[in-house]
Amino acid sequence: MEQVENKQVIFRGYIEGAPKETDMEIKISRIQLKAPKGSDSGAFLVKNLYLSCDPYMRGRMRSSFTSSYIPPFVPGQPVEGFGVSKVVDSDNPNFKPGDLVSGFTGWEEYSLIRKTEQLRKIQPDDHIPLSYHIGLLGMTFCVHN
Repeated sequence: MEQVENKQVIFRGYIEGAPKETDMEIKISRIQLKAPKGSDSGAFLVKNLYLSCDPYMRGRMRSSFTSSYIPPFVPGQPVEGFGVSKVVDSDNPNFKPGDLVSGFTGWEEYSLIRKTEQLRKIQPDDHIPLSYHIGLLGMTFCVHN
């Protein structure tokens, strides 16, 4: 199984005031380019192409950020945000290798996605840059159950 380096931006710990560069660190890990099969069924691996940096993320860096639709960041884990990604491998029938998706992902080169309801497929359009899906065409989408 092929393994590659996976550069990650790791959240170091909860902050007071404005975030500083030292509140995060770059970590190089290794990742297999295969989604887990079987008991972890439905997961898929993506290569992140674009990642957003949004004002709400500052609140997620505080331990007091508890009354929200989204939890605070976890110290020692990659920062999480909105992104555009390409599916590399999948154990999910709704997401196939080569599919483009947008939604919550890690600030890292590759992310294993287990919460598939947080992503939606992007239909490529030669007239719309992919980066628009983390700006003009991003964030404000609705997930129906």
